[in-house]
Amino acid sequence: MSSDQVKHLEFIQAIVARLGNGSFLIKGWTMTIAGAFFGVAANKSSWQIAAVTLIPIVGFWMLDSYYLRQERLFRKLYDDVRKPATAVEPYSMNIQPYLAIVRWPDVIRSHTMVNFYGLLTVASLAIITATALHR
Repeated sequence: MSSDQVKHLEFIQAIVARLGNGSFLIKGWTMTIAGAFFGVAANKSSWQIAAVTLIPIVGFWMLDSYYLRQERLFRKLYDDVRKPATAVEPYSMNIQPYLAIVRWPDVIRSHTMVNFYGLLTVASLAIITATALHR
């Protein structure tokens, strides 16, 4: 493997790390905002406030899915660059060839997304139901 190839892989790896960090921060913000809305909704017994919680949950779900998709696209590029007889140009960051492989619906419905955001959605729906019945 040439030194140019190694450097190229390091560049891609740095991008993947930044995307992973962004995804981690998004999940933290999601928990913070959803927790605040859940607390206020439970305290005020307001199903409307609990329903508003769905907006940031879905919004952050889409944003986090974007980051995960980008990460997967760059991992595909990394995988091609590391091969000995690669057709990828040196230092290319073009992820266009992988867009058809890593599709949005697959990322949105991936285990990591559904387990985290799906659970928050179910919790939100449970709080909506509980506060609506409590009235």
